[in-house]
Amino acid sequence: LVRLVESGGGSVQAGGSLRLSCAASGDTVRDSIYYMGWFRQAPGKDREGVAVITREDVTKYADSVKGRFAISRDIAKATLYLQMNDLKFDDTAIYYCAADRFAAGWSLLRPTGFTYWGQGTQVTVSS
Repeated sequence: LVRLVESGGGSVQAGGSLRLSCAASGDTVRDSIYYMGWFRQAPGKDREGVAVITREDVTKYADSVKGRFAISRDIAKATLYLQMNDLKFDDTAIYYCAADRFAAGWSLLRPTGFTYWGQGTQVTVSS
């Protein structure tokens, strides 16, 4: 079992910044051997991939956030981060952290390849 807990969401005005955190824990979890990602779901829309980081620290971003968001991790703290800059109204969504040892389809930001999920944290951007 792997447990993921997100934090850092909130309400900001357009153009502002937030940093989301995802703390990982479990009896056998080793942060360095997992693919990890951030996904989001806005009202009335399907869940979509935002960013993924591989076991080798290769990253992939959705076109809509490229150049504004950055995914990273601190292995010593077993924590994943998402730095979000220049936030836009359309970034409003519940953001979820996810992890998987293999993450099939990770380069296409497919949520179906991830097994473990957090409960989500709300990000609201006002214009």
